[in-house]
Amino acid sequence: MSTINEREIIKVINETLGIEGKKAKRSASVLAEAYVLEPKKYSIQTDVLSQKALNANIEDFQNTVKVANEVSAKLDTADRSAANAKDSEYRELKCAESHNLSNAFLTSSHFDNIADPTSKVLMDSLAYMRLARDFGTFENWQRDFIATAMSARNGFAVTVYSGSLNRYINVMVDESSIGAMMNCFPVICLCVKEQFYYRDYLNDRKSYIFAMMKELRWSLIEKRFKKADKLSKILSSPLGD
Repeated sequence: MSTINEREIIKVINETLGIEGKKAKRSASVLAEAYVLEPKKYSIQTDVLSQKALNANIEDFQNTVKVANEVSAKLDTADRSAANAKDSEYRELKCAESHNLSNAFLTSSHFDNIADPTSKVLMDSLAYMRLARDFGTFENWQRDFIATAMSARNGFAVTVYSGSLNRYINVMVDESSIGAMMNCFPVICLCVKEQFYYRDYLNDRKSYIFAMMKELRWSLIEKRFKKADKLSKILSSPLGD
């Protein structure tokens, strides 16, 4: 059995993140909370979405990262002694942190795996074989992914490897962060926020989903599946452990 050390795990995780992090400078008297995120630069072209809509959503992604950095800076000096579950600055900042970090990561994952006009998945690829194994057939995965994307409320449909279930499943994330599962590694991500498709498809979300799935970047998705296979040995954690 192949092994993977801690340095390799960190490398896999860092390579997968849609944003790169680096520590922010701070004084020794301040709690080490702050971080600085750097958004990827995107230039996406596809016939299934208008360039104007794409550019607007890329700009929104960049703004999300900016807000995440602002929240991080505020958390650095937030009064933790006044924190409570009903109404406190610290609670509001932690909610904003979760929302913006999740939104930035999932949006970047979405941008990375779309807009491949020569999209094709090979039957002997790891992605095809793993999806066919865990969903019965590849077509079953497609149907379930479409249903997940149709069900998400202004959020994302994501295929993930679940360490708790030791298999791939489709999950929906509402409003960028609601419903995101723990102990999971994402391999396929599709944004179904109205702002991503309404200009080009109005309220026909299903046509948008079909169009985007026809241009999934399977070459990159295959790399994610290979990473997930490595991480599966680390993520494996049956419920109750």
